[in-house]
Formats: sequence, C-alpha cells, structure tokens
Amino acid sequence: MPRIDQAHVNFAVYEDSVEYLGIAQVTLPTLEQLTQELSGAGIAGNVEAVLRGHFAAMTLGLQFRTMNRESVRLAEPRRHNIDLRVARQDEDTESGSIIIAPIKHIFVIMPKSLNPGNVAPHSAADGSGQYAVRYWAMYMDGQLVTEIDQLNYKCFVDGVDYLASVRAALGK
Repeated sequence: MPRIDQAHVNFAVYEDSVEYLGIAQVTLPTLEQLTQELSGAGIAGNVEAVLRGHFAAMTLGLQFRTMNRESVRLAEPRRHNIDLRVARQDEDTESGSIIIAPIKHIFVIMPKSLNPGNVAPHSAADGSGQYAVRYWAMYMDGQLVTEIDQLNYKCFVDGVDYLASVRAALGK
C-alpha cells in the first residue's frame, strides 16, 4: 500500500507514564556523527572519516505555553524518562483513506537550562527548556527503528546495530 506522510496531527509528552500538560512544541535532537579529518601520504588533500555510531552531544528542546509545576519539575538535576507520542497522518494513495501512524520517542534526559519566558497580558509565556539526551529510541508503527545510547555503545538504525563489533572488540 503506497502511503504519503502528510502531517503530525498531535502529540503528548509523558514522564514516567504521567502526561505532561502545557508543552507547546518539541525540538528533536540532531544526530550529528563525529568525524576525524585525515591527511597525509596517499591522500590528495583532506578527507573526513565518519566515526561509525559515534555522535556529538544531543539536545532535546521543549517549548512551554506557560510555566507550570510540571515544566519546573523538569529542571530537577536528575535523569528524567520522557515519552513523546506522536500521531502522524498518512494517506493511502490508492484508496484515498487516511491512516494515523503512531510514532514514539523515548528519551532519557538531564536538564541543561530552563527559560521561564515572558509575562505579558493576553499572551503565552513562551518558556523553554534544553535537555541533554542520554538515550533516544524511536518507534514507528510499534517497531524500533532507531536506538542511540552513547554510554552503552548502542547505535541501532533500521535493523542494524552499528556498534556491535565495537562492543565485541572492547569486551562489552
């Protein structure tokens, strides 16, 4: 069945299976692989070597309509377990039917910053928080498609564990 992904219908954010209220937007981390510049004999110039399964530090951004107890609680200096559940709308191009596809992001985060935003009449506060990502897994239609766990040498993408041989070489 050919499908076209159209839009995110909505989302919910949970910590430890309790839904948070007041989150307006989420900025997902960027997966930026580490590189090492190579130069020397046998190389005509410089080449970037991408270090398989090794990523730069990742940051999750949460934007809040207003500051509430839940958003302040995310500033506690400890690990937080966050689930981001997304309903994505797809269209079956043959039948024209609309399909709601579930996407789930699992994060383990540590707070980096909390900006309470602004106070003005008749307006949202537009507060935000930045969180260091310790773990990130993404599920689409119930299947694991990505798992990044830098502290435990895991880099799983679309069915392949790219750090399995590194763990084996390190005796892990």
